[in-house]
Amino acid sequence: MGSTNGTRKREKAITVGLVRRETSRRDVDEHLDELNQLLETAGGEVVARVVANRKSPDPSTWIGSGKAGEIQALVDRHGAALVVFDDDLSPAQVRNLEKIVAAKVVDRSGLILDIFARRARTREARTQVELAQLNYLLPRLTRQWSHLSRQAGGIGTRGVGETQLEIDRRIIRTRIARLREELSKIERNRETQRKARRNVFTVALVGYTNAGKSTLFNQLTRGDVEAIDQLFATLDAKVQKMHFAMPRPTVVIDTVGFIRKLPHHLVASFRSTMEEAVSADLVLHLIDASHPQAEEQRAIGNEVLADLGIDPANVLEVYNKIDRLEEGYLPGISRAGAVAVSALRGTGIARLVEAIRERAMRDGATLHLEIPFDQSRLIAELHEVAEVYEESTVDGSLHVVAWVPRQRLHRFDRFAAGEMEAAGTH
Repeated sequence: MGSTNGTRKREKAITVGLVRRETSRRDVDEHLDELNQLLETAGGEVVARVVANRKSPDPSTWIGSGKAGEIQALVDRHGAALVVFDDDLSPAQVRNLEKIVAAKVVDRSGLILDIFARRARTREARTQVELAQLNYLLPRLTRQWSHLSRQAGGIGTRGVGETQLEIDRRIIRTRIARLREELSKIERNRETQRKARRNVFTVALVGYTNAGKSTLFNQLTRGDVEAIDQLFATLDAKVQKMHFAMPRPTVVIDTVGFIRKLPHHLVASFRSTMEEAVSADLVLHLIDASHPQAEEQRAIGNEVLADLGIDPANVLEVYNKIDRLEEGYLPGISRAGAVAVSALRGTGIARLVEAIRERAMRDGATLHLEIPFDQSRLIAELHEVAEVYEESTVDGSLHVVAWVPRQRLHRFDRFAAGEMEAAGTH
């Protein structure tokens, strides 16, 4: 959005939803409430809301020409420059609507991509967002984008008989290929970093955008990640050591938030960021307990986790913002294993940390070992794969108290003098 004398000028916008055979007016209103939040995050101001009723979308304008005419009248009345649809539109629908309403038409995916572009700070985030934007733009190209040809020139770049539009498309496809190559390098670097953390217990924070992941991240790590009350405040996966005493070295990873109808181009582009959650030992699924649609947001989060192939057994539900609830009212929090917290106030954090500790110990056992010094390779392996708590030399043997991963227990069984604590080995 533009600015005047250093002050951001909010762009006036009209939001549009469609009630179809399979949806209710209540659902559409809730979705438009969220669209309003997205618009405010993008720097817009909602001046009117339009809801159309149709059995199925109109192929030409999505909402029908009559409703489009109503929107045109609202554009004139309010001086709106933008009309935002809660559903994804085809390029032809956008063109047809812009002719009728005499304002810029944007769909939900385009709006979310705009927010992501504003929030992208690191090279990885900017690369991911640009790739998603170009994939979104490619089928929507018209002759108005001919200026793109200036980005590539020189001998051998222009095909015989190509139109300007075909050249623009070729330029974008070339750029997409380069961005994918760059993302592949970033993903390989991430994989290298993950391998370096193979002996570290990793805890990933996931959940609906604005559920409080960054605030909880700061509580668990004593970090200083920016935590603001806006959608998609965090785009980059952040990794930091857990502040609390843990039985194993433990790091916490903050990830990008979920949202309903998240553009598939964004999901694909941010795959490398979400892989942090896929490879984590424990996933904390954060849910805003105070939100009116907390259960729907929980369900959307579960769908995304399932799409990523994350085992539900590795997920711990954490209901946040309980400080906003009436005393004694905890909807859905009674689920087995769920933890209730206020990341802002610090309420329930001790219980959550204890739950993380229990999970950290579950996939192995703490053993008291007596290993003869002639077993040097085994001693080296122990220091490589285990978390050593105590170590001393007694009568030509190394006496060790260590937590050993379950898959390596068989390597040390014969030297176990006693099992101090075994978690999850039953």
